[in-house]
Amino acid sequence: MYDKVLEMQEFISQPWPWWMGSVVIGLTLFLLFKFNKDFGLSANLRTMCAADGAGKYADFFDFDWGKQGWNLMVALGAMFGGYVAANYFGGDGLAHISQAALDTLNQMSPEPYLTADNVHIVPGKDTLHGVNLPEWWNLYSWKSLFTVRGLIIIVGGGFLIGFGARYAGGCTSGHAISGIANLQLPSLVAVIGFFVGGLIMTWLILPYILQITI
Repeated sequence: MYDKVLEMQEFISQPWPWWMGSVVIGLTLFLLFKFNKDFGLSANLRTMCAADGAGKYADFFDFDWGKQGWNLMVALGAMFGGYVAANYFGGDGLAHISQAALDTLNQMSPEPYLTADNVHIVPGKDTLHGVNLPEWWNLYSWKSLFTVRGLIIIVGGGFLIGFGARYAGGCTSGHAISGIANLQLPSLVAVIGFFVGGLIMTWLILPYILQITI
């Protein structure tokens, strides 16, 4: 029995074709549309605020949040599923980025810390796989949170994601997956904005943030 479990783990952990993600997302959307549901993870932020009584102070949160319970379960499933996949089915836990990407990151760092053997999928401490990560790359930690760079990335980035997703009426899942599948023009405009904003951040702003040492 244990051997079968190991075989299944090895099978799931192997590299899968890129198009498998599209197939799974497509099947998920088919089920959601069949039951007349709109998918969007950031909508859970509004649901959680409504559940906590925010509707007493703002009309935006005054709605029957219980009908969105299924979406909360999707978010919880994504969180726990992601943890299990990354820690138990993620192979060696490394990002396997290109040498060009490594060279670019090392140009931003105080010293060429990063190699093909120590860039974890998540920029933080890797206690499961035993990868020796440089402190400079430990972006998501309590220690990093109390630095200027950590505040910008974790707190500032989190605020912009939460505010921007609600201001735009949806996040990447709501617009890029559900919205475009429904042939909604506003979702297409939003997705174009996501990509343009991501390119500007990656190439023009993030390099300066990563070089902050205080």
